[in-house]
Amino acid sequence: MNLAGRVAIVTGSGGGLGRAHALLLARAGARVVVNDVNEAAAESVAAEIVSAGGKALSAPASVTDEAEVAAMVDAATNAWGGVDILINNAGILRDKSFAKMDIADFRLVVDVHLIGAAICSKAVWEQMRARRYGRIVMTTSSSGLYGNFGQANYGAAKMALVGLMQTLALEGEPYGICVNCLAPTAATQMTGGVLAPEALARLAPEAVSPGVLALVSEDAPTRAILCAGAGHFARANITLTEGVFIGTGDDAAERVAAQWEQLSDRRGEIVPAYGFMQAERELENAGYTEQTVSVAR
Repeated sequence: MNLAGRVAIVTGSGGGLGRAHALLLARAGARVVVNDVNEAAAESVAAEIVSAGGKALSAPASVTDEAEVAAMVDAATNAWGGVDILINNAGILRDKSFAKMDIADFRLVVDVHLIGAAICSKAVWEQMRARRYGRIVMTTSSSGLYGNFGQANYGAAKMALVGLMQTLALEGEPYGICVNCLAPTAATQMTGGVLAPEALARLAPEAVSPGVLALVSEDAPTRAILCAGAGHFARANITLTEGVFIGTGDDAAERVAAQWEQLSDRRGEIVPAYGFMQAERELENAGYTEQTVSVAR
């Protein structure tokens, strides 16, 4: 996959997964902005790319600081004409059970993962729309998709990124902007205390990065959730079962409970093309056949 001429920002790429993404994008021909809160780490990875014959610049910045992010995007635009690819990879962990977690740790994790990704995406969005081309990857997690003990803050932020991706993909599609999610499993500083050493040995970050390359290629999909680890790749989907029409009435709750198994039956489930498909189907089952959405957005 040739990314020659493309400009990519990889947040949190001073080490771990971000570094692996940045190195692979550079090998594919992209000019890479190496972002990290650790200035020395960002400079080291940028130098590594340059020494291998690639093009890179370091951009020490916090993804939660709008001014610093704007300066990073300006630097990339001034150096290379614009930003084609954004990999929202920066993140932190503050793992505790919900009973022991304080709101400050919950808010901090949400700020870095979710708000940071929104700030970075917003910073490149208008130029991508104007040029009618863009590739954005959100880094979600199985903790958000399926839950993990002790990661209420992390899981909430990571699932929120799926919602952000779903909407930005719809809004970006008319402008040639593809937005996807990556759910990685890799041996990094963030997983060192979570997974067993024997498992970590098989989970090199470099085994995940080919998925990123596929998500930012010229023929990239959009609205995809790609799970990757140890060289294995799979799709995750947010689905909707066919359900059951219950209606209303004083005994509606009892009828919902009585038909729980039937409304949970996954045979015939769908992946809605947009959120209002739920409302459209519900209204159709209730006998409403007129246009559902009355205001074009």
